Amino acid sequence: MPIAAPLILRPATAADADLLAAMHAASWQATYRGLLPAAFLDREVGAERAAYWRARMEAPGAERRLVLIAELEADSNSETQADGAVRTPAGFVCVERQPESPWGVLLDNLHALPAHQGIGVGKTLMEAAQRWARGQGESQLYLYVLDGNAPAIAFYERQGWEYSGAEPDHMGGVDITALRYVYRLDARK
Repeated sequence: MPIAAPLILRPATAADADLLAAMHAASWQATYRGLLPAAFLDREVGAERAAYWRARMEAPGAERRLVLIAELEADSNSETQADGAVRTPAGFVCVERQPESPWGVLLDNLHALPAHQGIGVGKTLMEAAQRWARGQGESQLYLYVLDGNAPAIAFYERQGWEYSGAEPDHMGGVDITALRYVYRLDARK
């Protein structure tokens, strides 16, 4: 399904921390239901993600990371931007160079909001992350996806990502398994 309105990708700033947190929480609430405790998703995830994004967007090392917000132009639910354009947030991506990682560049967050899934937002954000990583001279990206998140796993595999291992993690007050996927960058793209 093609994107109905023009999709704009813009760099996130520290002023976007609350927007990033709101999108992140909404994505987790829709996606992780049944994978993480309902009490965490219903009562804690918003504040937890807000603290996370405020700290992250103010943290040193911004030159090693790219955070982009995807916005759809002009519809009745949109917000007016500083430049006068009317846009609706549709998702975001965060990718970060990990100098000590044997896996390459970390695709740490890729979220298309539930109302905008299936129209190319995630794929557009992923392609932007891949271009950025190539521009940094990197040859591979990696990400983690929760075991049991079948829609995300299927999406990544359709995009050419390959499973490369599993690691224990802790999220929302419970132990989980995070599946690692890697994507080898083709320098010609």
